[in-house]
Amino acid sequence: MIELPERLRQAGHEVLDLDRAVYAAVHATPTPQIDLALARISRAADRSLLWMGVAAALAVSGRRRRRAALVGVAAIGATSATVNLVVKPGPKRGRPSIEGSVRTHGVRMPGSHSWPSGHTASAFAFSTAVGAGVPELDTALRLAATAVAYSRVHTGVHYPGDVMAGALIGAGIGSLTHHVARRIKPSPVDEGGAGGGRGGPGEIE
Repeated sequence: MIELPERLRQAGHEVLDLDRAVYAAVHATPTPQIDLALARISRAADRSLLWMGVAAALAVSGRRRRRAALVGVAAIGATSATVNLVVKPGPKRGRPSIEGSVRTHGVRMPGSHSWPSGHTASAFAFSTAVGAGVPELDTALRLAATAVAYSRVHTGVHYPGDVMAGALIGAGIGSLTHHVARRIKPSPVDEGGAGGGRGGPGEIE
């Protein structure tokens, strides 16, 4: 009865050791050009500005995409509240450091707890929710979300485990938000008027 918890604790320590080792391996090789590119990606996702820009573009691309954009923004809101108010205050994991000193590449080290990654959670919440509503954009959005997630490790502000947790949380909430939105009957305007048609003049499907 006592041995199992001890094994679990040991496994937890080993997972954390692996997490730190992968982080250190990423930062062991100088990659100045990649650093610049990924820092730009990471900064673009600050305060979800990248996803708000995508949502704005979708909003003028037709009724179906406009509705998906609204669902995506709602998913970001739900995810941000969940991560910052519910999840982060729990484990209170500190931000990464290498050899005792924090190193970042082109981004500001946040003052919040490290686990999970809020940038990653918002990225996967938006990409999952919008991709479910606009399947032709699903792959591109998920690749963009993955780039944001990796950028948080590469720039030095998160461990790999932080972004993995953020991805799972964001994808879960994004999927849930999409399914909830499907149960909400669209307004006649969203449905294309009394005829209920999806298409319309100038609409991009």
